[in-house]
Amino acid sequence: MDAQRAELCALEAEVAVLRRACDELPVPWSETSRIQKLFQEIHPSDSAGGESSEDLRSRVGRLESELAFLNTVTGISIRNYSKQTEDLTSTEVTEKNIKKVVQKYRLSGNCHMVTFQLEFQILEIQDNESLSSVITDLNIIMEPTEYPELSEFICRAEERRDLFLFFRSLHFFVEWYEYRERTFKHFKEKYPDTVRLPEGACSRCMSICSASRPGFELVIVWRIQIDEEGKVSPKLDLLTQVPQRALKLDKSRVVETAPLSFRSLLRVLGIEAALESLIRLLCAENH
Repeated sequence: MDAQRAELCALEAEVAVLRRACDELPVPWSETSRIQKLFQEIHPSDSAGGESSEDLRSRVGRLESELAFLNTVTGISIRNYSKQTEDLTSTEVTEKNIKKVVQKYRLSGNCHMVTFQLEFQILEIQDNESLSSVITDLNIIMEPTEYPELSEFICRAEERRDLFLFFRSLHFFVEWYEYRERTFKHFKEKYPDTVRLPEGACSRCMSICSASRPGFELVIVWRIQIDEEGKVSPKLDLLTQVPQRALKLDKSRVVETAPLSFRSLLRVLGIEAALESLIRLLCAENH
């Protein structure tokens, strides 16, 4: 996945350059060298003989198809992209055949419903034997109030200057986010009199109420966690709301042990089947 995202950014840049070249064709012969130089920055081996307008449009079409495929696989779409290059090579470093270049990138895009903006710098150091590059600065701009579960993760990604960690974890976060939304919506539509979504369609919790037993309520809290290594996983907890009178009659401590029993149920049945079991229990009481 990391290699695909790196290729996605490179292809976006290449498409932008090729589109500019296509817009400028046909050009006078005196301008041909400028176009060739433009393509040499991308593919030096392909630019020696020049390319026709038809060849360029064909390449653009092929690259756009590849981009569409990568967008489908990763769910990440880059809308805007810019790059600036600054040569930091000093006279002393030049004498040692060492070249230092800073590349400054700005891009914006989305991963399904989550939008983001990135600003980062890459320092490249090249000598006679090797080329090394490292991200020296990373700034991630999002709306954390919309997705509070991402806030802490974004800070960690910026501190580590780990661009691929951000893209990989964002992809899986969105997958779990959409799965949670679909699952809650499914149960709300299937059991409209029993299930409530207190926070609306994008709710992080689902309430199960018993019409035959007022005051008795089960609340499923579904969080999406991102650990220190960027691994994304769901965490579901069960909260109970039971009248004090009923608690006094609960000699077997069923209500007290319900959250632990629910976790065991999740491990055995999975998320959807475990939720279905709880809802059916309340529905049976209603009837």
